[in-house]
Amino acid sequence: MNPLQNPEQLTEITAIFAGLALSAAAGLRVFLPLLALAIATRMGYVDLGGKFGWIDHPMIIIVLGTATIAEIASYYVPWVDNLLDTVATPAAIGSGTLIATALLPEMNSALQWGLGFLLGGGSAGVVQGATVLTRGASTATSGGLGNPVVSTAETGGSIAVASLAFLIPVVIGILVLFVVGYIAIRLIRLLIRRKKRDPRPPDPAPRIE
Repeated sequence: MNPLQNPEQLTEITAIFAGLALSAAAGLRVFLPLLALAIATRMGYVDLGGKFGWIDHPMIIIVLGTATIAEIASYYVPWVDNLLDTVATPAAIGSGTLIATALLPEMNSALQWGLGFLLGGGSAGVVQGATVLTRGASTATSGGLGNPVVSTAETGGSIAVASLAFLIPVVIGILVLFVVGYIAIRLIRLLIRRKKRDPRPPDPAPRIE
């Protein structure tokens, strides 16, 4: 059955998978998944309660909505998109951490935030790292002319994943795990190749006069 038909169907397990999917979507657009979570909570599809009950406050939804529109629009401004990536990377990790932590079962606060950072922040950071490389390649090959296509794909991907996180949380969560794992392996291999290609010269031995 569709989990949106009954908020109670979003069990602890499905909430974890939904959190993983939303966190990965934060690697594409920082505020959009947070806005989706706030709206879903406001409409009763998700029951966060407790220390995360503030997420569905009307003022928070307005702020997140404004930030989402501003973020999406900014990525269509030439060269600003590349500049935004330097800020978006830590912001995406923070957003992913918050989302995953909010959707984890209640537990020791330090443990909950630690798992949220590992699962949510890690997923968002890996996806964001891939988008930085993709935009950099687009800028290098097209002079930035192809960047709007990349930005549109990122926004569309974030919307799709954020929506499916509530519709089919387990399926999209497992898919996200595979995709994030694949991207992480590719990024690690790329870093290793670059390090081998451009090794740093050894520090000269100190001379004893």
